[in-house]
Amino acid sequence: MAAWARAVRGLLLDVSGVLYDSGDGGGVPIAGSVEAVSRIKASGLKLRFCTNETQATREKFVKKLQGLGFDISVAEVTAPAPAACRILKERNLRPHLLVHDDLVPEFAGIDKANPNCVIIGDAAENFTYANLNEAFRVLIGMEKPVLISLGRGRYYKETDGLKLDVGAYMKALEYACDIEAEVVGKPAGMFFESALAEMGVPAQQAIMIGDDIVNDVGGAQRCGMRGVQVRTGKYRPSDENHPHVKPDAYVNNLAEAIDVILQQM
Repeated sequence: MAAWARAVRGLLLDVSGVLYDSGDGGGVPIAGSVEAVSRIKASGLKLRFCTNETQATREKFVKKLQGLGFDISVAEVTAPAPAACRILKERNLRPHLLVHDDLVPEFAGIDKANPNCVIIGDAAENFTYANLNEAFRVLIGMEKPVLISLGRGRYYKETDGLKLDVGAYMKALEYACDIEAEVVGKPAGMFFESALAEMGVPAQQAIMIGDDIVNDVGGAQRCGMRGVQVRTGKYRPSDENHPHVKPDAYVNNLAEAIDVILQQM
């Protein structure tokens, strides 16, 4: 019997590496994942899609997933950029943006004149020396530098292989400026807590399913949830010997996880 799958009321799903592998042409669904999402919704379980995706607005991102066959809406997605915008407004921060061009519209209502912080996301090709150095100069010129990072992933998988993620560039700015970034997105506790609140499900009755051993599984477990790692996406066999994070279960893919969970209902 799979004890990890009992007494579940809500599921949090990572997207890239769990539902699909991103890449040219929009990416490709992982086998069985489209059907797995449909089965979750038919079961009556609460569902949130928790992503650190910062290469597009939620609207554009959801439209892409719908085009791949997924039953998903913008209202079901918890993502870093909207959370960062709330922080900017609450603290009267004016950001210098080092983000992907397609994410910029998320910050349309934010004052960016005379920046007093830097926001860094997965900027992909915008991670040039000139752009990183400009962000560095903004930070180093502040009395108390504020660096907000939309996630801290090390790498992710696309259809043509692994790609460096925002965490690598975040660390470069941290080191250069001798500061510590504020992380908005997984694995930050507030990010998971927000998703749980949106579902109306306590942590003890929720499972996070992801491909990232640290940011998905470890982050969820620190919030009191169960964390399950799929052997798709960025998963590597060495994850199963991680010195600090031990998932509640490993599954070959999302479809297998949903099979087990629904058998326990």
